[in-house]
Amino acid sequence: MASKTARDPWLTLIGLFKLAKAAALLIVTIGLLRLVHRDVAEATTRWVERFRLDPENRYIHGALSRVFRVTPRQLRELSAGTLLYASIFLTEGVGLLMRKHWAEYLTLISTGLFIPLEVYELAHRFTAIRLGVLAINVATVWYLAARISSTSRFGISRGSARR
Repeated sequence: MASKTARDPWLTLIGLFKLAKAAALLIVTIGLLRLVHRDVAEATTRWVERFRLDPENRYIHGALSRVFRVTPRQLRELSAGTLLYASIFLTEGVGLLMRKHWAEYLTLISTGLFIPLEVYELAHRFTAIRLGVLAINVATVWYLAARISSTSRFGISRGSARR
C-alpha cells in the first residue's frame, strides 16, 4: 500500500509554490546586485520612462525619492537578505518535493512566523493581494500542522498504529 506521503498532491503543490518564490527572489537578488555598480537614480529613471509612469504621481514620486537615497551598501545588504530568504524557500521546496518530514516542520515554522506580520500589514493597508497571500499562508500552516499531528515521528498514521 502506498504511503500517505507518496500520494499527497498538496505537498507537491506547496513545494512548487516555494520553489517559484525562491526563483522570483533569486531574480530580485541578481537585479539588486547588478544595481550595486550602477547609478541607481539613472536606472530607475529609465524604468520610469520605459513603463511610461508619471513621476509626478504621489506614489511614484515617493518611491523615487526613497530609491534615489539607496546606497551601494544598502543594495548589498538587501541582496544578501533576499538571497537568504530565497535559500530558505529553495530548501523548503526541494525538501517537500523529496517528501522529507523535516521540510514539513521547516515550512510550518517559517511560514507560521510571518502570519502575525501579514495580519498587521493587512490591517494597516488592506489589499486583495495581501489578503490572498495571508489566506495561502494560513492554509499552508493549517494543512501542515494537521498533517504533522496526524503522523507519528516514524511516518505511521495514528489510526494504523492502533491496529
